Amino acid sequence: MAALGAVFVVASCARVVQPETLAHGAIVEWPHYAGDAGGKRYSPLTQIDRRNVARLEVAWEYHTGDVSDGKDGRPWSAFEATPIVVDGVMYLSTPFSRVVALDAQTGEPIWRFDPHADLRTPPDGLVNRGVSLWIDADRSEGDRCRKRIFVATIDARLIALDAAAGAPCADFGERGYVDLARGIAHSGRSGEYAVTSPPAIVNDLVIVGSSIADNARVDSPSGVVRAFDARSGALRWKWDPIPAALASTGAANAWAPISTDAASGLVFVPTGSASPDHYGGARPGDNAWADSVVALSASTGERVWGFQLVHHDLWDYDSASQPIVATLQREGVEVPVVIQGNKTGNVFVLGRDTGTPLFGVEERAIPTSDVAGETSSATQPFPMAPPPLVRQTLTVDDAWGATPQERDDCRRRIGNLRSDGIYTPPSVRGSVLYPGSLGGMNWSGAAFDSQRQRLIASVNNVAAEVRLIPRGRDEAAGVRARPGEPGTYAWPQQGAPYGVTRRVLASASGLPCISPPWGSLVAVDLRSGMILWSVPLGTTADVRPGLAPAIRGTPNLGGPIVTASGLVFIAAAMDNWLRAFDSETGKELWKGRLPAGGQAAPMTYRARDGRQFVVIAAGGHGALGTTLGDSVIAFSLPRDDPAVRN
Repeated sequence: MAALGAVFVVASCARVVQPETLAHGAIVEWPHYAGDAGGKRYSPLTQIDRRNVARLEVAWEYHTGDVSDGKDGRPWSAFEATPIVVDGVMYLSTPFSRVVALDAQTGEPIWRFDPHADLRTPPDGLVNRGVSLWIDADRSEGDRCRKRIFVATIDARLIALDAAAGAPCADFGERGYVDLARGIAHSGRSGEYAVTSPPAIVNDLVIVGSSIADNARVDSPSGVVRAFDARSGALRWKWDPIPAALASTGAANAWAPISTDAASGLVFVPTGSASPDHYGGARPGDNAWADSVVALSASTGERVWGFQLVHHDLWDYDSASQPIVATLQREGVEVPVVIQGNKTGNVFVLGRDTGTPLFGVEERAIPTSDVAGETSSATQPFPMAPPPLVRQTLTVDDAWGATPQERDDCRRRIGNLRSDGIYTPPSVRGSVLYPGSLGGMNWSGAAFDSQRQRLIASVNNVAAEVRLIPRGRDEAAGVRARPGEPGTYAWPQQGAPYGVTRRVLASASGLPCISPPWGSLVAVDLRSGMILWSVPLGTTADVRPGLAPAIRGTPNLGGPIVTASGLVFIAAAMDNWLRAFDSETGKELWKGRLPAGGQAAPMTYRARDGRQFVVIAAGGHGALGTTLGDSVIAFSLPRDDPAVRN
């Protein structure tokens, strides 16, 4: 089992599936990656509630067979997928970009599709977070490919499958496939361009972003967002976050899930940093529309509005969370909003039609870069509410260690680095990156309880140190990780005058240099903009069994869901448990043992036999150091439970 320290371094003629209206005994499904197309991760189901959640038991388990520990020539795998359920069938993707259809009640396999993806080139591991479904209203029930499953692969292909049989739809693209790397600027190098998130669906369009290795060079592949015709695969529109004046740079890509809102006709795109992450001399200015949430017209792809969360990013502070399309109740008025979290721990609540901040935003002065050739932004935007979901300043006095010796080691490490609070620029001396690039809010994102007007987010509270390496001191092929420092990442940033190394700020034992919890579950009242509660998420018992007592609150990747019965379900932490929390208080009410790490968001639905299921992918994460596996686990109440019989 990996040591804990290694981690830290770590509306048209088509019908879009929407959640069914809840009725007594109705089958309520999970037709999108986040339950609905707007990313809320909310279910109206109430069969499992505070009174009976402790009776949950394993109903079935399915093994995909797809797992890699990185020792056979393939990168490590991370099972980050959230299944969808439509018409009693569950569809999910594996880390190898394979697609599986299961009976949602029994877990029995129906079909399996293998795109034979190239699994040896992705530099950042094997990941696929899910699939999407679209129904062609022009075709009759029973027609081939009337119901289509779309998957975007680790080797950059968009594939349309017949949902009934799992075979490619021959009328889509070239015999069912569209090459997503075709037409992308600077995409010639193998493994730099991929897709890891499920496509977004709106009307008759399939919309995809990309996952880009954005620290290898200045001219990384373009982060253009594209919409394809769901029937033919023809390109309908594209939008590039990088203006033509900055054509020498790349990325600013949308690697997190994209949200859509058919009612307003808008697509909400979360973008990351322009390349490379830690030096911006070749990309002067704010770099709009990198590190932003951008509203595009669903029909044309034209930008309607944009809001930049981070100017001239030097910290890898991507908008990594899926935007949440929600409606807030304010003084008796319904206000349509988009909620966007960020790795900084800041949460921005924006008007859905205009992007105007609901709680106000203040531009504050930040530290200035001392690196030759760099012109950092003088200010950054800070929301007036909610407050940051994690701490944002680290000093020598904040140093923590499990022993006095480790605390002194951390004091020394912090004292040797530049640490001027959040947005301390990278430096040749070495700078504290706090929060680190693992979060605040990473792709785990948040859930929105529409009934209670409450945002539930999983956050990370870890720091990193980032150091620029002047070109000429490094090897010709680029900087390398230092021997004996596991989990240190190094990138050449070719075309820039500096390479870069980044590692979690930790003591010699690998434990972070800040006091726990290092990961938490947080509830925010979006009527007032105030934090209601924050509780540690997970323990070190599985990943560091020799550490006694176990530390509460580990880094996490996966995210929560919330139900109308007032329950929050989440795994995500660096241990092998799925947990249920009371959404009112944050009290842990139940936990179910998993065979591997649950680095995925769960989902829930009611099957044809009347039972509500809670399902999660339990396959671990090769970079996070959790237990690896290949399981899909379904929990339900026993058949004799009164809530099921009724």
